[in-house]
Amino acid sequence: MNETIEQTEENCAEVINHLVEDAPGIVQVNLNPAEYELSIDYDPAQIDPVRVEELSQAMSPLLSQRWQKCTLRLGRQGGRACESCAVGLERRVGQLPGVQRVAASYMGGTLSIAFDGAQTSSQDITRHITQMGVVVKPSAAVEMETAVPAAIAFPSDRRQMWEWFRYNTEAIFTIITFVSMFAALILSNRTSAAWLIAGLYGAAYIFGGYYGLKGGIESLRQRTIDVDLLMVLAAIGAALVGEFFEGAMLLFLFSLSNVLQDFAMDRTRNAIRALMQLRPSTARIQRGDREIELPIEQVNIGDLMIIKPGDRIALDGLVVAGESSMDQSAITGESIPVAKQQGDLIFAGAINQTGSLDVRVTKLAKDSTIARLIQMVEEARSEKAETQRFIDRAEQYYALGVIVLTALFIVIPPTLLNVPFDDAFYKAMTILVAASPCAIVISTPATVLSAIGNGARRGVLFKGGIYVENAATIRVIAFDKTGTLTMGKPQVTDIHPVAEVAEDELLVLATAVESKSEHPLAQATIQATNSRGLAVPEVQSFNSVTGMGVQAEVDGRQVQIGSLRLFADQLLAGLDEAQSVVARYQEEGKTSVVVAADGRVLGIIAYADVMRPDAPQVIADLRRRGIEHIVMLTGDHERVARHIAQAAGVDEVLADLLPEDKVTAVKQIREKYGPAIMVGDGVNDAPALAAADIGMAMGAAGTDVALETADIVLMGDDLKNIPYVIGLSKQTRRTLVVNLTFAISAIVIMLLFIIFRELPLPVAVLGHEGGTVLVSLNGMRLLRYREN
Repeated sequence: MNETIEQTEENCAEVINHLVEDAPGIVQVNLNPAEYELSIDYDPAQIDPVRVEELSQAMSPLLSQRWQKCTLRLGRQGGRACESCAVGLERRVGQLPGVQRVAASYMGGTLSIAFDGAQTSSQDITRHITQMGVVVKPSAAVEMETAVPAAIAFPSDRRQMWEWFRYNTEAIFTIITFVSMFAALILSNRTSAAWLIAGLYGAAYIFGGYYGLKGGIESLRQRTIDVDLLMVLAAIGAALVGEFFEGAMLLFLFSLSNVLQDFAMDRTRNAIRALMQLRPSTARIQRGDREIELPIEQVNIGDLMIIKPGDRIALDGLVVAGESSMDQSAITGESIPVAKQQGDLIFAGAINQTGSLDVRVTKLAKDSTIARLIQMVEEARSEKAETQRFIDRAEQYYALGVIVLTALFIVIPPTLLNVPFDDAFYKAMTILVAASPCAIVISTPATVLSAIGNGARRGVLFKGGIYVENAATIRVIAFDKTGTLTMGKPQVTDIHPVAEVAEDELLVLATAVESKSEHPLAQATIQATNSRGLAVPEVQSFNSVTGMGVQAEVDGRQVQIGSLRLFADQLLAGLDEAQSVVARYQEEGKTSVVVAADGRVLGIIAYADVMRPDAPQVIADLRRRGIEHIVMLTGDHERVARHIAQAAGVDEVLADLLPEDKVTAVKQIREKYGPAIMVGDGVNDAPALAAADIGMAMGAAGTDVALETADIVLMGDDLKNIPYVIGLSKQTRRTLVVNLTFAISAIVIMLLFIIFRELPLPVAVLGHEGGTVLVSLNGMRLLRYREN
């Protein structure tokens, strides 16, 4: 098998989170397997030290274990709503040696397992799962899925014909059930050929009940009771009291509902299919003096990949030659093409637009950004929302209750109330249909999986349904400043001439001298000059004065650039004015350099890590979406931080923070204001992300640590995705409430009519199956969610 496996220390973090999820007093866990060290920071006011000692004993094996993760695709098991089968599968797989954590969902079609590579392997786990009778396939991240013919695209050759019939068998059986049922009804009014009528009803029962009976038996083997079995029992009960048409109608509508539901759930998987289509199967590789097409699985790290205009990128890599613009909207959600040149990273799945590039491959096909995205979306489909996990646990008790209620209505009315047995049995079968929880069970996954699919198409990856649901409860958001609210790199903000010199001339002189420097401020100067389209002269006699500045000869003039310390021992005209201007820029939180030549100060250039232009609008959008308090965390000086915070509209600033201080700050924010999201780059602020209720990493494409540590990953650098996440989560919650309220109300209303009035079985069937389809379609509306 070619399962996706990750052997990284970040998998330990997942296991630790699982161990401490019920221990609110734990502030931080530091694990260092290399030094065999484990430390736990905790709040003694919230958790007993004895409990901390128990947790440390449970975590200590992590120091010697080699954690891996395996993601598999699940085949169909049990009936259409057998998530209780998934709960049973989690329990059985969790008992295998070395397995630490299991998440399974048959509706999501995914099984995720964290295990100790020292005790077992992915191959052993897969073998054990197969022996349990569970159908599994490798993750789509490493195996290109064979496309199946769509129901609307009729096949052209014999092989495609067989695939088409195999894929649409349940729909074909549903059609046969419908035809047989109504043919029997028509003939029963026109002929006395009882054998023909019985044969037609028999066909309707066989074709309409085949998948339901098959799923019900599979569920019983897993020691669970699902809706499919209840429906088959109700149809058989209708036949026993002579209501063959009602029983056949039940099976037809149940089968039709199954087909429509499968179609609806299949739409939620389109995000994975779309991601798979972004990955080319071959890459153009330079081998010696030849260019050859190789399957991406045969390309090695370090190979030179040739990218031409219009090519879709096959593998992640580093540009070593050429310039171009890259459409990476499918990966990061950025609508504007991004310029790429030597030294820039490119991602698999992006489209090269204009120029040709030589790219050095940096990741294998199974580790590329697009492969990681596919795997993460698959894993998210196995991580259920809290509402769904509750329903899955309660489903079995509810199903048993429905069976007991049905049995009571079969026994009590004839025995105690002298009701004819046939009437009592018919009413009991109607109750069995009406009370079945299918609409309740399907309402949550249809909604949450649609939201996950919507996010994936926009470059927003939820690590599971729990984060889709819980983001709606957030009351406070903490932003890391650098690279989140700001651009993350210095830019020229002000050019202040002191002598009689134009801004462009001052900028050109500074760029000429700094063109030999790799300092971030020098790169910002060069970028500003390039944006103005200015020509830069050659320099001579370049010299760097450590810690103070640089100097060089430009067109016969000796030009110096640096801080005021560089000119401390010099008598320059305009130096007093320069000192005043530099002091003013410092008050504004800007860094300044002084440019001097010919014995005088020519001017000052100021730099700052500028705020993102859309930051104030995003902060305002978050407030409109119910966020009550917004905090900015930074390691910068408070003066610099407050300047950015005031411009952005942030409520509170916590400055001069080390990474460990940010963890404490996030904890205090949660205690004071309630559930919190921490937004950062997912790298140097990873501990703070883990301390928040939800950690959100922004601009995480190509950053492995961010992909591992965050609960919600924003692949691009667009701040607008943060209000989008809050809005999508709130809409998801509203949809869940509507679906569950509708499903429960429909059951209660039908039961009241059945018990106190006469509600025919076909009406109960329509109410049951119609409700199931409606909640599925209502949940699917989230696939088309857009911001207001």
